Amino acid sequence: MSELTFSVKGHSASEAKFIAKTRQFKLVVDEPEGLGGTDENANLVEYILAGLAGCVNVVGHLVAKELGFSIKKLHIEVSGNINPDKLFGVSNAERAGFKEIDLKLIPETDASIEKLAEWLRIVQDRCPVKDNLTNITPVKVSVEKQYAVQ
Repeated sequence: MSELTFSVKGHSASEAKFIAKTRQFKLVVDEPEGLGGTDENANLVEYILAGLAGCVNVVGHLVAKELGFSIKKLHIEVSGNINPDKLFGVSNAERAGFKEIDLKLIPETDASIEKLAEWLRIVQDRCPVKDNLTNITPVKVSVEKQYAVQ
C-alpha cells in the first residue's frame, strides 16, 4: 500500500480556541477556563490521549481478528501528567510535553492471558499514534507573513 497523507487546516478563534477541519470534519480545540479557555471542547493534550486510545482501539480489533479471537468490547483508560511551567514560561527545568502516559486496556474477550499478551505486544508495535508518541518524528515548523492588500 502506498503512503497515506492526513492533514488538518484551521484558524484561531480566540487565544485558547482553535477550529480545524480535516476531511469533512470540524475539530474544535479549547482549554479549560482555568487555562484561559471557555471549556467548550477538549484541549489539545486530551485530543492526543483520545488519538492514542482510538488508535489502540482500531489496531486492537484488527490484531484480534488476525490472531483468531474476538473482542466483544474494549474499555480503554488513558491519562498523562504534564508540568505546565514550561508552557507558561515559568521554568525550563522540565519538558513541555507529557512526562508519562498510562494506557490501560480492558478487553471483554474469551482469549487466554497468553493470547492477550501476544495481542498487546503486536498492538503496541503497530499503533501509529503510539509510534509517534514514543519515537522522534521530524516536525518542520515555518511561519509565513500575511501582508495586507492595499
